[in-house]
Amino acid sequence: MRVLGTLNKHPKIATTIFQMNDKYVIKFEAGNMEQTFKLLQTEISGIEAIDALLNEAFIKKVIERFNEMFLSFKELTNSRS
Repeated sequence: MRVLGTLNKHPKIATTIFQMNDKYVIKFEAGNMEQTFKLLQTEISGIEAIDALLNEAFIKKVIERFNEMFLSFKELTNSRS
């Protein structure tokens, strides 16, 4: 997997674009959680096109998903006590 670059889509979320096996891998990281999406290279024409694709509405969904992940994991770890 090769890093193509990073995008600044949100101040609290790291967004990294990778290239691997004829795919672009878009990885979002917040704290100890991550979300990954894959696109075929034939579906999109590079990092600039990926940046344009990741609009505000999509990033809002990513944030919501991170919040759900956090709460779910917190519930799991609290249930062990």
